[in-house]
Amino acid sequence: MTDRIIVSVDAHVAEVMLNRAEKHNALDMRMFAALGEAADQVAADANIRAVVLCGAGANFCAGIDLDVLSDTDTDFGAALRSPIAPSAANVFQRAAYAWRELPVPVICAVTGVTFGGGLQIALGADIRYAAPDAQMSIMESKWGLIPDMAISTTLRHLVTPDCAKELAWSGRVFSADEALAMGIVTAIADDPLAKARSFARDCAQKSPQAIRGVKALINGAWQLSEAAALALEAELQGGIIGSENQLEAVRANLAKRKPEFKD
Repeated sequence: MTDRIIVSVDAHVAEVMLNRAEKHNALDMRMFAALGEAADQVAADANIRAVVLCGAGANFCAGIDLDVLSDTDTDFGAALRSPIAPSAANVFQRAAYAWRELPVPVICAVTGVTFGGGLQIALGADIRYAAPDAQMSIMESKWGLIPDMAISTTLRHLVTPDCAKELAWSGRVFSADEALAMGIVTAIADDPLAKARSFARDCAQKSPQAIRGVKALINGAWQLSEAAALALEAELQGGIIGSENQLEAVRANLAKRKPEFKD
């Protein structure tokens, strides 16, 4: 791990902060690697039940550091064609896709500028809370590139293909309101980091098996046929129902019921 990313853990919630505020958290090669390493660190800690993803300073992430594009020390062709096992994603894709691979909820606070690779990292999260003045863009075409940080997996269920093409072809900047209307962000919050922390704490207080099961079901079933989706539901539920975590959730909620609703 480098100083590019700061990971802190409190009450089963990990907070992962992009820590390059002086560069608007722009992505250099150290940042790409550090994001994947941070996700691995979280995945290795069984006590973590939710993750908050945020940026230091006023901006979440301004996208790629342009110095990367002129970096002669990196063999980009080899890097692009080399998945980081056991993932199917390469080092650039993992910066975003690793959050989708985690079994626990990942909630991103979208603040300030969230451009290009920064937006793709946010798209790897399960939930995105955006500040009212947040600005977003799929900006890669401006630099003669395609968006390639797992956007083909993370955006396809949020917007229609024509909308994705329009955003990627134009590279235009769009507002939090437009992002909400398109489905790119989950909600707008005056303080998205506080909202993300609150939601993460709420998730962490519920049965971890159920919370992980919901992510596995929705991330998996949306790609499947109806029959396979039904089978996945049954398989996941079969591993949860009757477990100690599930029974504890029942006992806790029964204890909260008002007397007039008890049998």
